[in-house]
Amino acid sequence: MGDGALSDWERSSAARVIPPARPRKLAKVPFVELADGRLQGVVSSGSDIGRVYVSSVATGTYAFACSTNNNRPCGGARGSFCNHIGALINEAVLQYGAERVVRYLKAEVPEGEVDGAVLASAMRSTRPPADGTKAAASVFSRFLRHLAYLEHPPVTAPLPEMMFFPPTRAVA
Repeated sequence: MGDGALSDWERSSAARVIPPARPRKLAKVPFVELADGRLQGVVSSGSDIGRVYVSSVATGTYAFACSTNNNRPCGGARGSFCNHIGALINEAVLQYGAERVVRYLKAEVPEGEVDGAVLASAMRSTRPPADGTKAAASVFSRFLRHLAYLEHPPVTAPLPEMMFFPPTRAVA
């Protein structure tokens, strides 16, 4: 199998991006991901343009966390999901599609059309606990790393920080 059998994206240092299920606006929730056993992301503050919140919901237990990027707790996340977590869930459904988010979070939702509000309500009804894992720092760090890649012009040349694997494949 020669280099000609590899597609363009396999030969480049750029990662293939899955297009969103539906278009979304990045101003309110600029970063959302299904990773590390959580739905997690960064949500803009509704009252202060210079503040963001790092919010997450754990798979299975729906344990939730919301704090500012410098680990100050969210005042709205006392005992239940705050508005930031609601916005995160809504944007995850737009980005990945309801079926994928429900499956990832292992949520039980009612039959019929599922959107972010229905999913959040189903999880909230289980009275999930607050999550004390303090994952905000790693989530925010990943968000900043993603922002740094936006500053690079689109090229097919390798980026040194993305050189995890050798450029050639060994075929047995």
